[in-house]
Amino acid sequence: MQQPPFISDFLEYLEAERNFSVHTLRSYGADLTQFCQFLRAAEGSDVLPGELTNGDLPSPDDMDIDACNARLLTIEPMDVRAYLAMMRNSGYSKATAARKLASLRSFYKYLVRQGHLSSSPVSVIRTPKQDKRLPKCLDVEQVGALLSAPDTSTLLGARDRAVLETIYSAGLRISELVELNVEDLDEFGGALRIRGKGKKERLAPLGGCALSAVQVYLDKRAAAAGEAATGPLFVNRAGQRISDRSIRRKLNKYMAAAGIPGHVSPHVLRHSFATHMLNAGADLRSVQEMLGHESLSTTQIYTHMTTRRLKQVYDKTHPLARARTKASTAPAL
Repeated sequence: MQQPPFISDFLEYLEAERNFSVHTLRSYGADLTQFCQFLRAAEGSDVLPGELTNGDLPSPDDMDIDACNARLLTIEPMDVRAYLAMMRNSGYSKATAARKLASLRSFYKYLVRQGHLSSSPVSVIRTPKQDKRLPKCLDVEQVGALLSAPDTSTLLGARDRAVLETIYSAGLRISELVELNVEDLDEFGGALRIRGKGKKERLAPLGGCALSAVQVYLDKRAAAAGEAATGPLFVNRAGQRISDRSIRRKLNKYMAAAGIPGHVSPHVLRHSFATHMLNAGADLRSVQEMLGHESLSTTQIYTHMTTRRLKQVYDKTHPLARARTKASTAPAL
């Protein structure tokens, strides 16, 4: 679908001025397009705006671009509240609704800065309160079993082992991993140059096991191609940059092979990296830098997991804690 000019200008601004990734730009574009679909449905439906569902929205290809563009300047807070109600009616999670509202908030701040509006209609809307959920994490034994699952005697198995080792060793986002190039690897320094969110670069240390796994993979790749590897660090069968979808499929395959129940995203290895580092005594600021978090508060969620572990250790080992536990479980007389 062709974007309304205000939206396409905003996306160009995010790309040129804010250095947002293609994935993030795609998400912003989809969120704003859906909002236009909602506005069109709210005007052309007999159903009250607050009672609409995602199934009531028209196809993006049926939208009048000029009408959408004009309508974006006339919305009011009640339109945004009705949009949130539509998402609630459609079963969207609070996290998804919050993300889509954040897209709108950024978009209308941009329109105000550009002089198209005097104030943002989204500024008075509160973000839906989020459910506090701790990130899923594998224990050290499970990670060991997972990393040992690929058959490293084959080229693709060696690649998969190197992929898993690299994610866990450096705490990478999946988007950061697929963007790695061979020249981003510093074998002698044991580090990777990472392009994170907003295309911000950082150096991430790479442990000996991961470094060895990557070298085994690159050696096999060079032997198969008859020349040293160049370009993308991790490639598929066709020699093209590996996709995040392919890595997700491989992860679930190896999770099953390692006897680990459930399907998880590659992000679970990033969570495991942070949790295991903090459990072993790493300071929060260092873990923040290695993860590439802009705010320390984002990293602090992992302290809840380590605090819970420490509390369990305390209850098992401190003499007074044991005494209280026995007293609380003693039968009443």
